[in-house]
Amino acid sequence: MLKTIIFIGTNKSGSSREAIRAAERLGYFTVLFTNNEKQIKQRKEYVDVHEMLFVDTTDLPAMQREIRSLISKGNEIMTITSFVDSNVGRALRLCEEFCPNGTSSYAVDIMENKAGTRSLLDGLPFSPKYITVPSNALLTSTTVDALPKFPLIVKSASSTGSKDVLRATDLEQLNRHILKLNEKNPDESIIIEEFIEGEQYLVEAIVHDKQIQIAGVVEQEITYGKRFIITGYGVLGFVPRQLNDSIMKVLESIVEKFDIRNGALHVEMRLTDHGWKLIEINPRISGGAMNNMLKAAFGFDLVEETLKLYLGKKPTLTPKHQNYVYTQYVIVDKKGILEKVTGKNRARKSPGVVEVYVKPKKGTQLMPPLSMGHRYAYVIAQGETLETAKGLAKKGAQEIQFHLKE
Repeated sequence: MLKTIIFIGTNKSGSSREAIRAAERLGYFTVLFTNNEKQIKQRKEYVDVHEMLFVDTTDLPAMQREIRSLISKGNEIMTITSFVDSNVGRALRLCEEFCPNGTSSYAVDIMENKAGTRSLLDGLPFSPKYITVPSNALLTSTTVDALPKFPLIVKSASSTGSKDVLRATDLEQLNRHILKLNEKNPDESIIIEEFIEGEQYLVEAIVHDKQIQIAGVVEQEITYGKRFIITGYGVLGFVPRQLNDSIMKVLESIVEKFDIRNGALHVEMRLTDHGWKLIEINPRISGGAMNNMLKAAFGFDLVEETLKLYLGKKPTLTPKHQNYVYTQYVIVDKKGILEKVTGKNRARKSPGVVEVYVKPKKGTQLMPPLSMGHRYAYVIAQGETLETAKGLAKKGAQEIQFHLKE
């Protein structure tokens, strides 16, 4: 019997791909369900995927048929998982059916819906003021009376990766944003919430048997363009006790409200004069460079430990070392076709730099960011303080130049 882990979807790089590599490292047969034709065409580039199946990853019955077929061929399904936000809930539902591991899809289903999350956590001290409106609503000033003054944040109930999160400075702009979101997702309700001032943090955590382990506390740097794009991440090598305790209190409330026994999650929060305010929760590790950032900071592999959790084992997040780490993402300020990238080697040789990654190939169209997917490179650096790591990462990132043809 081939001990098999099934992955529902992956990106070419980042946490979701590293999870497949970790599964192979742990000695499992890896199967990828993908609806991405490009991945089928680039099959040779996915050597860590032992079997790749083209299947509609939004269609549960189609995936159930493929799983039964694998079982009939002698694959022993150890776990079914996804590290891609839109697939986490479906993967868990399949896992509950074919290889239960004590993880409930109930919590994930709510987390994947921003309106459901806000409703469940309503009234808790870290929950911001918000209202939910139907997608076709036309708002008047009295509708938003329950909220603080403008600016306000408008988001689709299922928004991910900054794609459908907009800032409105007045009622006219608010209605324009609602119209825009309505055109994109006609059946989706819309959340309007207060704009929170304060430093933004991302917290990565694992829950095992209701016990919370914090994997990392990360300061975020936000670039405000047409969207809110995170362009900098600073991993705190050492977290002050008071900060850690206050974060743990929020996480404990979340775990209790969602009734999470086992699972991975990350929360984004802002630290205000009135304590923490929750921006969002996602039922998985962050994508992009997060796994490698935490590895550089602490020496453990979070996706590998998450897989152990889903395999029914106890994950261990014991730091092998503690470094301050900063990751600087590179974006472009104009649209164009990529002719060449220069400075990669200079960035790699730059002091303190531990990793350089450039995503697009020659001929790709690049554009100013409308989502996290429009970040085209990153540089990870470590230092003795967060400020040092930040300076080194930014210096390395400045070496990378995208040469565009309009």
